[in-house]
Amino acid sequence: MEWIYLALVALVLLFGIGVVVLNRRRSPELTPDRTSEIVRPPRPAVEPRSQRDETPAPVGASASTAVLEPEQVLEEPAVEEPVVEGAVADEPTVEDLAVAEVVERPTFRSRMGKARSALTGAFLGIRTRAGITDDTWDDLEEALLRADVGVRVTDELLTGLRARVKAKEIATPDALLDALRAEMTGRLAGSERDLQFVAGDPGSPNVWLFVGVNGVGKTTTIGKVGALQRGEGRTVLMAAGDTFRAAAAEQLATWAERSGSEFVRGAEGGDPSSVIFDGVERAAARGIDLVLADTAGRLHTKSNLMDELRKVRRVASKGAGRVTEVLLVIDATTGQNGLTQARQFGDALTTDDTGVGLTGVVLTKLDGSAKGGIVFAIETELGIPVKLVGLGETIGDLVPFDPAQFIDALFAES
Repeated sequence: MEWIYLALVALVLLFGIGVVVLNRRRSPELTPDRTSEIVRPPRPAVEPRSQRDETPAPVGASASTAVLEPEQVLEEPAVEEPVVEGAVADEPTVEDLAVAEVVERPTFRSRMGKARSALTGAFLGIRTRAGITDDTWDDLEEALLRADVGVRVTDELLTGLRARVKAKEIATPDALLDALRAEMTGRLAGSERDLQFVAGDPGSPNVWLFVGVNGVGKTTTIGKVGALQRGEGRTVLMAAGDTFRAAAAEQLATWAERSGSEFVRGAEGGDPSSVIFDGVERAAARGIDLVLADTAGRLHTKSNLMDELRKVRRVASKGAGRVTEVLLVIDATTGQNGLTQARQFGDALTTDDTGVGLTGVVLTKLDGSAKGGIVFAIETELGIPVKLVGLGETIGDLVPFDPAQFIDALFAES
């Protein structure tokens, strides 16, 4: 019987071996191919930090003891980007901006197309005539008034030219326009246009006051002036004396931060004089060269507001500081209304005990106005020099006023 059992065992073993061989033949994928590349499953993508729902760790828990939820994925450490020598940051410093934009400073001719258009049409019509007629004088008068040269200045210019034509000094339309150009240039010559800065005791900062009605670009002008002064190596403090206009202090604070200037502000609705006084004292204590003082926008027709501006002027002159500039900011698009503003502000500040009124005008938005002739009215009628003009929105577009380039832009044919 033993041989029967041995035979059965042998049959069972043979049957098992056959089943295994058959399964291997039917499922070759079960046998690994040692020559093929091992493909690993992709790692889950790590979501940006801003898109993950992060739950803060319990108070007192350290990074090594924080518990990860099952669906959380450990973030790989960020790879530090290489620093490129001389690369410009996303938020360039104001020195970078000043240097870059001074190189590409705009020209009056390229930015004063609207002001030029108020005159060129009339000039073209005058040149095409055979001689100087009554229509010539009518066209000239209309063109000058449209450009906001002003009635008084226009009358003076044309009266002088008529006399020269009558005396046979001027005989042709071209000669007439050349004489007009020379007369207009002469009216802007001789004014002191440099911003006054008195170097001396580090504890006695220069103070530049900026005045003007709301909406003329006063705070932005202060920021640009401060940035340019920082680019020239002077230390600057900006005092947010406009305590009534919403966001005025925040706007100036942004400029101060970008330019690396000191900044002083007060409570909203507070006394502007105290803010400026504190700014001057802080500048004196820290040896800062220049204080740029913003003031609340003033309606030039409101006597109580102008009285407060006089107070600001007096306070700025007290203590360690010395006021070397009082600059009126005017929007060029307002035309003759700007002349009224200049007259009222000048009168209000000149009656101050210091005896010093406005020292200069900053004319903004000259590139967007056909009323550039307001320069002649301000300088001729009020004797206040235009020191800076805005020819655009960037730092480099606030430029010193150049009479020769200004007249050239007005008379250019294209």
